[in-house]
Amino acid sequence: MVNEFVKKLREDIWQLAEPVIASEGLELVEVECLRMKTRWLVRIYMDREGGVTLDDCSEISNQLGDVLDVHDLPPDPYTLEVSSPGLDRPLVRDKDFVRYQGCEVSIRLEQKVDGIRNFRGRLLEYVEEDGRKILVIEMASKLYRIPRDLIVKANLVYRF
Repeated sequence: MVNEFVKKLREDIWQLAEPVIASEGLELVEVECLRMKTRWLVRIYMDREGGVTLDDCSEISNQLGDVLDVHDLPPDPYTLEVSSPGLDRPLVRDKDFVRYQGCEVSIRLEQKVDGIRNFRGRLLEYVEEDGRKILVIEMASKLYRIPRDLIVKANLVYRF
């Protein structure tokens, strides 16, 4: 029940945040909603070509805070954090997997594929097969076909 509430809250905040962020020429990357002891923590990750500035974060925080307050989301006190996605950018939407083909990624699955739950390798392709979206990952010189719907978390891997 709690997970469904958090999922719905995340979706509702995403719907409100996306047009606010887009109006400033930015792209919404991810929304996280975490229930803390006495309040909610809402994290908004956004990006644009050339990166996000501190002024961008401040402006979106002010605008989005007002929008969330008007819609009473979340329904209890909350802290709003707005930032860039960082070097280990989360991969959330289909277009993220398409955009970052050829890049190194880290993927955690809800169940094992070929005996493996955590993958770290190069994202070679993102395709649709028989109505199912599949990531083709090269890891340790072997190819793995990972169903998109099994992914719990996916991020870019940045090498220093």
